[in-house]
This record gives sequence, C-alpha cells and structure tokens, in this order.
Amino acid sequence: MVARIIPVDPFDLVIFGASGDLARRKILPGLFRRLIAGQMPPNARIIGSARSKWDDDAFRKEVSNAIKEFSPKEYKNTEKLNEFLKTLHYLPVDVLGDTGWKELAALIKKDANPVRAFYLSVGPSLFDDIAERLTKSGIATKDSRIVVEKPFGHDLETAHQLNEQLRRNFKEHQIYRIDHYLGKETVQNLMALRFANALLEPVWNAQHVDHVQISVSETIGIEGRGGYYDNSGAMRDMVQNHLMQLLCLTAMEPPARFEANDVRDEKLKVIRSLDPVEPDDIVRGQYRANGKAGSYKDDAENPDSRTESFIAMKVHISNWRWTGVPFYLRTGKKLRARMSEIAVIFKDPPHSIFPNAEIRHGGNSLVIRLQPDEGITMHMIIKEPGQGGLRLTEVPLDMSFADALKGAPLDIADAYERLLMDVIRGDQTLFMRGDEVEAAWAWVDPIIEAWQHAGDTPEPYDAGGSGPDGSLALMHREDRRWRPIEV
Repeated sequence: MVARIIPVDPFDLVIFGASGDLARRKILPGLFRRLIAGQMPPNARIIGSARSKWDDDAFRKEVSNAIKEFSPKEYKNTEKLNEFLKTLHYLPVDVLGDTGWKELAALIKKDANPVRAFYLSVGPSLFDDIAERLTKSGIATKDSRIVVEKPFGHDLETAHQLNEQLRRNFKEHQIYRIDHYLGKETVQNLMALRFANALLEPVWNAQHVDHVQISVSETIGIEGRGGYYDNSGAMRDMVQNHLMQLLCLTAMEPPARFEANDVRDEKLKVIRSLDPVEPDDIVRGQYRANGKAGSYKDDAENPDSRTESFIAMKVHISNWRWTGVPFYLRTGKKLRARMSEIAVIFKDPPHSIFPNAEIRHGGNSLVIRLQPDEGITMHMIIKEPGQGGLRLTEVPLDMSFADALKGAPLDIADAYERLLMDVIRGDQTLFMRGDEVEAAWAWVDPIIEAWQHAGDTPEPYDAGGSGPDGSLALMHREDRRWRPIEV
C-alpha cells in the first residue's frame, strides 16, 4: 500500500486563542505533523493571537515546548521543527476592542497566500465579535474560511442565534463547525465500507439488522471542566453532537455524490426522521465515589447537582430502511475503559439446521472501533475445531489498522490534522452544516425539558464501572446485551 500525501495550497491561518489548551495540544502540533508529512507547504503562515503580550520569538518558544510535550517523537526532527517555527507569527489582539486589528490586517495582507482561514479556539460568546471585526477590518475576504469549535449553542434558540451571528459576516459555505469525531480514520472508513463495497448494502437495513449500538466511554471525569459541564451534561456535551453524527453516518442513505452538501443532506434526513424518545427509553447516570476516585458532585463542586455524566437511550428512525430497528446510544464519564465503537448486530438466521448447537443470539456483528485501537471487526460463527461432533463458536475477522497496514508507508493523521487540511482545501464534507446543528437541538431540547419539568435525579453508578444498572435493564428487557466496555 502506497501512501499518497497531497500538499495543500499555501495558506494563512489565524488562530484566535493561540495560547489556549486546544491550540497547544492539538492544533499547532497537528500542523507541525502535517509539515513533516509534506502536506503543509513551508511558505504557509500561522498567525497566533491571544491576550498574552508575546512577540514572535516568545510564541515560537511556547509552540516548541507544546510540540515537545505533545509530539515528542516528531520533536526530534530539529530541521523540520525549525522550518515550522519560521512559519509562526504572533500578534496580541483585543477581540472585544480595536487594539491589534490594524496590525493584523497589515500582517496578513503583506505577502498574502491564496487561502485565508481563521480558527476561533475561543468561547462561543466571542464568535460574533471576532467575525464582525474580521469583515469590518477587511481581513476576511469572500473566499476566507472561519472554523468554530463546539458547543454550537446550549439549545435550539442559542444555536439559531449563533448561526445567525456567523451568517451576518460569513456565508454558510465559509463556516466550518468542527467535530473532531468526524475526522477519525475509522469514521471515514465507515462511509467507504458502506458505499464502496457491494457486500454490505443489501443487508444494511431493517430486514437483516437486529439493532445498532453506539458507545463512547471515557475513564476521565470532569476534573477542570466542572463549571462548564455541570451546565451541560452528557446530553448536550456528547449526544447532541458526537453521538448524533455517528448515528447519522451509520443510518444515512447513500448520497448521490461524495460531496459536502450531498452527504450533509442525507445526515439531515436521518435527524429529521428520529422519533421522540419515550421517558422509559432513557437512563441518566452520575458517577459516585469509588475507592480513591471522587464523585461527580465533588468534581463539579456542587453537592446538589442533578446533571448527568452518563446517558443510555434507545432511539428509533422512522424511515423505510430502519423502521423497527432500535439504535442504542451510550456515553459516560469515569467508566471502566476508554472506548468508542459502533456495533451493527445482525439478526439470527431465519432457521437453524444445528438444533443441538448453542449459538449466541446476534452472533454476526460488525464492529467499527474508533478508539483506542482503530479498526473493523466482523464476528462470524464457525465450526469449533476438533473431533466429537459439530460444535459452533464465534470468531472475529479482525482488521486493526495498526496491524493491517504495518510496514506500509502510510501516515494516519490525527483527527484535527485531517480536518485542518480539509479547511484549507475547502472541503466541508466532515463539518456540520447549520441546519444539521439546529435539527439536532430541536430533537434534544424536548428531552432535556422533560427532565427539568420532572425534576429527575440521575441514577448513581460507581466510578470505574460500566454505568448505572438501569442502562443494563434498558437492553435486558428486550433480551439484548450491551457490548462490554473494555480496552
């Protein structure tokens, strides 16, 4: 297998919030790795902006330290590191005032590159002010791109307001709402698996699929994010965006073309086909102290908190392909293992010719692992080797990317790296459109409002476990089982 690295056009990227954690951990180290891979041109310019009173040299030192911490292997390539540091510039800009904007305009217009992008690694409350000043100062052009991070609103009303604010200064085709889950290699492979192979499409429907499980579990709690998370919870923080997008990619119809709006049109149809969720089909949980692990309420510093750190729910899609097939979504913090996967569980054969053989219900399944070990596994039933009659057993046909592509000169980019390069290329396929965001909130809002009206308290579960007992009962009552949370 031969890796193909296609360089992007020279670009100018302005990062607002360049001194923040996201820029240090993901954005700047990711751009450095793209330069090493040969995808980022050496004459690109990265302009950092924040409140810190740095100059170019101070910024380059900070970025060098960040790369050393978060890309230690690549950091040893001193020649490429020096080349990357030369692309960096820094200007302190007051995003709520006038200071720094003239200087930024002068810098970016001098030796301007063909592509101009702005990454808003700041809170949503600053999006409107930055977008307005970018256009009023003449820094943004009709071809510029603006990248915004979640949360994309707190509910439907605020999401609509946020979209309107961005659209006052940028067209929809210029706005890139980034969700790093969509940049994962396996997520994109899900589309290739479905739409580039004739094998799965005939069975990818209600006639052959028993149910689908989408799980995203984390071992970490809310340490350091208590203020934000306690006002959001798992539903707003994970279900409305990450899990919703995975659901859409799993359930969507084949688009007419693999182009941004065609793909996003099909995802939007899925969201609009979601049935309202019955109260009995949702389980909320909140982790409690277990051994040395503290409780959610301790981490949130709110002893009366009713915010969920865990969600399990059963949803239905009312369309011809999926009517009658339950989709089970599950996400939580302080669980046993860090794991993200999509599992398509197929129905049993209509008639068994092995009456004396024990076959586990749902023996055929396709599991797409997003993390920590990206890959695809197909579970099949075969004859157990050996004498003494015919016995059946389940075996996995495993394709771990790390193993299957071992020795291949293939560079698998981090999600942020891939999405950043897509911004420069002008490819919005893996970015959410405004109407997608609003449709997701329109489905989620009534669920949250019902909780608030009922005054529900989340079910406690032990930190380091698999979640509350209610989530197990959600599956057991229909003779189904969650796939285990394990590495």
